[in-house]
Order: sequence, then C-alpha cells, then structure tokens
Amino acid sequence: MVSDELMEWYHNLRRPRPMLIIISGPSGVGKDATLDAMKQMGTPFYFVVTATTRPRREYETDGVDYHFISMTDFATMIDNDELLEYAMVYGDYKGIPKKHVRDALASGRDVVMRIDVQGAATIRRLVAGAITVFMTAPSEEELVMRLQRRKTESEDQLRLRIATARKELQRVNEFDYVVVNQEDHLADTARQIMAIIAAEKCRVHWKPVEL
Repeated sequence: MVSDELMEWYHNLRRPRPMLIIISGPSGVGKDATLDAMKQMGTPFYFVVTATTRPRREYETDGVDYHFISMTDFATMIDNDELLEYAMVYGDYKGIPKKHVRDALASGRDVVMRIDVQGAATIRRLVAGAITVFMTAPSEEELVMRLQRRKTESEDQLRLRIATARKELQRVNEFDYVVVNQEDHLADTARQIMAIIAAEKCRVHWKPVEL
C-alpha cells in the first residue's frame, strides 16, 4: 500500500512549479539577444519588461524592449510601491513592475527577468527561491570589443560601461549558474538557460517563489 505521505508527494509533483529566473551580466554579453532567441523558440515563459527613464533608441519598441516612462511617472511608481526593485544605472532609472511578476507566477507561468548585476543582488535578497544566471563573454577582451562595436554611447559613456563591466565580472560567484555566450551561438546559449530551468524544476526540495 502506498503511504499517504508518498501520495501527497506525487500529487505535489504534478502541480505547476512556476519559477523566477534572473538573467544578468555586464553590458555587451548578449542578454537581450539571448532572450529574443528564447522567444523565437516558442518558450512559454513570461518575459518581464523593465521600466526605464532613459530615452528610447531608434531600434527599440516601447512595451517590448522596455517601458519607456518619464521621471515623474517613475517617481509615482516608487511612491505607490509598484516596483519589485529599482536602481539608477548609467544615470537613468530602471525598475521591475511588481504586479506583472506576481500575476504571471500566480497563473503558473515561469518568469524570466533580464536585469543588471546591481538589480540581481537586490532580487536575491528580496525573493527567496529566485534562480540567478550570470551571462558572460568568453573573455574580458571580447566583452570590451562587443561594447566598442555597439557605438551607442559617447566616448565617456563607453569608458564608464567598460569599467563597470570589468567590476561586474568579479561578481560571478554571487550567482547560481554561469553561461558563456559564444559569438554567433545564441541558440546554444538559449538552450543552456532552458536546460537550467528544466533542471531546477526537478528539485526534490522545491519551494514556491514568494514576493
């Protein structure tokens, strides 16, 4: 006869196990491109869109790449406690709308969040059960080359990004996983992250995410 405890274990195993996955790493490692690759594969995840006060670049779409909002609106979101976390990054504010994350988790969907290294530290402190993945380039030299090729910043801004990226690389040990994004191998990078998510769902001592 199967014990009640074992029956309950099997019952719980069949329930949805929604997870919060944090994708982080220095500028230039390909976080956005990797998330785009995951979306193109038809993954069922909810991809969080960050709110920011920085100006929209010509190739970006509001509500897809970021929620581009004014400083006044961002301040209102802070006052109303509508952000899971927020920080100033390179002179502009960025934050994660709390309601979107809660609604997705409540519906049983896995939530994937792209966030800077500073923000990832905040989420780790606030959210028990969040899984953190640090993305990096194969070498520091290649990371610098990728930043230089983007040509989206002034010389001073570029120097600041490079200096910040070098500091952020030193924080890899704060994360659960590290994924190296090889040039022109986005699909492989996306599959590695999806494999991490699949493995985490198989944990025996899984605990629900609490916000």
